Amino acid sequence: MELLDQYKAIQKKLKAYGYVINVVGWDSQTEAPRGAFQRRAEMLAVLSQEVFKLRTGDEFKQAVYGLYERLDELDKHMQLEIKRAKKDMDKMVKIPENEFVEYNKLVNLSQRLWEDAKAQDNWDLFKDNLAKLVDYNRKFVSYYELDMEDYDVLLDDFEEGMTMKQYDHFFDTLRKELVPFVHKVLKDGKPLKKDFSTNSFDPKKQKEFCDYLIDVLAFDRTKGLMKESVHPFTWNTHPSDVRFTTRYLENYVFSSIFAAIHELGHATYEQQVDDKWNDTGLNGGASMGVHESQSRFYENVIGRSKAFWEAHYPKFQEIFPEETKDITADDFYRNANKVEASLIRVEADELTYPLHIMIRYEIERKLFSNEIEVDELPEVWNQKMVEYLGIEPPTNAEGVLQDVHWSAGLFGYFPTYALGTAYAAQFVHAMKQDLDLDDLVRNNNIKAINDWLKEKIHQFGQSKTPAELILDVTGEPFNPIYYVEYLKEKYTELYF
Repeated sequence: MELLDQYKAIQKKLKAYGYVINVVGWDSQTEAPRGAFQRRAEMLAVLSQEVFKLRTGDEFKQAVYGLYERLDELDKHMQLEIKRAKKDMDKMVKIPENEFVEYNKLVNLSQRLWEDAKAQDNWDLFKDNLAKLVDYNRKFVSYYELDMEDYDVLLDDFEEGMTMKQYDHFFDTLRKELVPFVHKVLKDGKPLKKDFSTNSFDPKKQKEFCDYLIDVLAFDRTKGLMKESVHPFTWNTHPSDVRFTTRYLENYVFSSIFAAIHELGHATYEQQVDDKWNDTGLNGGASMGVHESQSRFYENVIGRSKAFWEAHYPKFQEIFPEETKDITADDFYRNANKVEASLIRVEADELTYPLHIMIRYEIERKLFSNEIEVDELPEVWNQKMVEYLGIEPPTNAEGVLQDVHWSAGLFGYFPTYALGTAYAAQFVHAMKQDLDLDDLVRNNNIKAINDWLKEKIHQFGQSKTPAELILDVTGEPFNPIYYVEYLKEKYTELYF
């Protein structure tokens, strides 16, 4: 079909541009010199303009809309791809080209500005930039003229079909079933016998241990690598090039360990997507929620398990002999699962973590319902921290400036962290029907777990929706109660 060939040819060009832009983005967040960013933003603006022209040009519009009219002539996967392409096209053609280019330039400059603002604890340095990012997103949503609330449009970008109504129901379940339990653990849970979590551990040796973890999780080094960044992230364009980062804090060794395992979860997912999706619009993870289900699974279910540290604490002791001479494997396991009201989301324990996400969800909800403005964010942030966790950030660097997402214009992303963690609990319930998870982890056979995830989830890329994956893997629709039960069971055993 001529239209299909036309569509695929342009899709190939878009992927080539995307690859180059993403490589520059990876470099920006890992090792680019600070003085390069102005020129870099200007060059990326040129590339963004070319992408915009391709995505909104007559040839691509003709292909997408023409194929949409002939869906019944396409196979089911191409039907799904064209439906999504039309959905994106309907929005993209309504954005003025100059605004699209200026917005992308703004995003490309924002990362470094946010890093400086955080390092200097200087909210004023970043707030005007953030206000522009928010205004652009509000404006773009208004251009789309969809019969949806503004924030619903943004939520749908990261988890298709999810709305405030559905997220409200999900978070209400957590608020009712989980928040009282969290507060009970914080108030009445037995304290750690030995708390070493803020002791000093040489970052160079931490890097050695995180490098060891790459092989533990059976990550293919020929198709990926690890570096350091201010905020850990995973980067990919296809299964043969998947990169991730962690960060090293001398007085919090668990930060680098669990960031590395979390990002390895994302990276393993991307490496295991079937190559047949590479040149289609169905490559990569099914959604951000499903992606976070994988990263949170590796980080928490594997990485914070007793079996994991029975297997790998000896290696940690080998690298840090002096620091661990009075610390047992059980001490380490309990410190890895220490529950406390803390300021920083990426370092939060597994139990209090969803409260951090609820805070961000409620703030974004108000921001895009025009109930608050950017100037009010530090105050609202601190109020929410007190409400949910009983602590107030002493600085904006530990409060409203702590996350990278807003500097990238990723509004609507945060809720997928909690949603994905709940997906993971339901996937684990199904996995345990087939595998002895603890035995595989204890015997360092993570590859068998990777293989199960590839067969059930990873290989399909975006060819299945999250709802289809959950139903196919678990035999039932999404149910957050698995998440609540998993946390209550684990932390009752640890703390009572």
